Amino acid sequence: MPSPNASKPPVPAPPEEDFRDHIATAHADGRRRWLYPRQVRGKYFRARTWFSWLLLLIMFSGPFITINGNPLLMMNIPERKFVVLGQIFWPQDMIIFALAILLFFTGVVIFTAAYGRLWCGWACPQTVMMEMVFRKIEYFIEGDAPEQRTLAKAPWNAGKIFKRTIKHVVFLALSFVVGNVLLSYIIGWQSLSGIITDPPARHLTGLTIMILFSLLFYGIFARFREQACTFICPYGRFQSALLDENSIVVAYDYKRGEKRGPLRHGQKFGERKFAGFGDCVACNQCVAVCPTGIDIRNGTQMECVHCTACMDACDHVMTRTGAVPGLIRYASLNGIERGEGLKLTPRLMGYSVVLAVLAVILSVLLCNRSDVEATLLRAPGSLFQQMPDGRFSNLYTVQVINKTSRDLPVELRLESPAGTLTVMGAGTITVPSQKLAENSVLIELDHNTMKSGTTPVVIGVYSNNKKMQTLKTAFIGPRN
Repeated sequence: MPSPNASKPPVPAPPEEDFRDHIATAHADGRRRWLYPRQVRGKYFRARTWFSWLLLLIMFSGPFITINGNPLLMMNIPERKFVVLGQIFWPQDMIIFALAILLFFTGVVIFTAAYGRLWCGWACPQTVMMEMVFRKIEYFIEGDAPEQRTLAKAPWNAGKIFKRTIKHVVFLALSFVVGNVLLSYIIGWQSLSGIITDPPARHLTGLTIMILFSLLFYGIFARFREQACTFICPYGRFQSALLDENSIVVAYDYKRGEKRGPLRHGQKFGERKFAGFGDCVACNQCVAVCPTGIDIRNGTQMECVHCTACMDACDHVMTRTGAVPGLIRYASLNGIERGEGLKLTPRLMGYSVVLAVLAVILSVLLCNRSDVEATLLRAPGSLFQQMPDGRFSNLYTVQVINKTSRDLPVELRLESPAGTLTVMGAGTITVPSQKLAENSVLIELDHNTMKSGTTPVVIGVYSNNKKMQTLKTAFIGPRN
């Protein structure tokens, strides 16, 4: 007698989770899959919008803000001059710059280990410009994701040509503005203003470079888009080495959400629980709004930039269906599995100690940083000379760099041994702002204060009767 279940087809095996074997922005044959994320609304998006406006305000006004006559921020690489919060730094301050870079990267490591890619979603210039500027312009011209898909598949009629032309002209103009703003952080807005007002023929090289930069920004925001985060940015690559079970990430609460299934009309969540279903109604809105096209329900992924779009979309669906919001939220793996909060792990403590040590060293260097830096060398090819009164003299060359934006009088004083120091032509050296002054210095010592052959000499560098630096050199004399 045949079994009663003989006529039933076999239950198919569940599909393999192969989401880590491919990227969301490419088809199986390697062609690019163009993403059309839906517009998102919610409390996190509103907070990000306000924060982005603040960052954009700082970015576009930064070149025009000055402190003590110096820009707020300027990275003048051609002249090797860097201005941070009105303080000018030169190549002579390289140790400070190196420590600042180490401090920055250590801070990034600690921040990532604790809070994941919060920087990417809230403050990264790529995300801010793409999602809060260029994407909103695109929504205004072409509509939301369904309208954009329809427009992409439509033939090239007058309406499509008009919309695409307007969008790309606005993108190009905005890219040119962004390029000029970033250029002002390199050469200063005064120099940029002169270039803009001068005839283009006088600055063909600069104009060519600016056009190339504008095309680069246009290509990134109009074509490359999310691939800058998934392919180019190294941050997403090494975050896997920094995250652990206690790192705060954008996470899907699978214990509450599984198993997934659509919500039938009139069905209550209590009935779903009894039937073995979780809170996830399989609406896929978290995927529809994702700017990198991933499914956050598959777990933490390299492509996730923590933009919170899926959190807003899911909270909206949970509220409409009568469930508790927070199915997708900021949480850690231990927070979801065990209900634990953020812990101060030994690794975080170690990183914090390194960060504190670097911060102390950097603070000491900044507090002891002098406004001038002098270098004293023996004049090339010169020998010691014996004066008519029996004293001996050595000729030196001194170079003084003024790191400030004001002219500084600099005086050299011989502190040991007893003798005289003469700056050729004047008693003091006036160093122009942000310039280098060079002069010859003659030091004379009595033979009673000299040692055989080489005598150590200490010179103080003073400005407005304040000691700025101590120089040590050698005085060459005859051997006994």
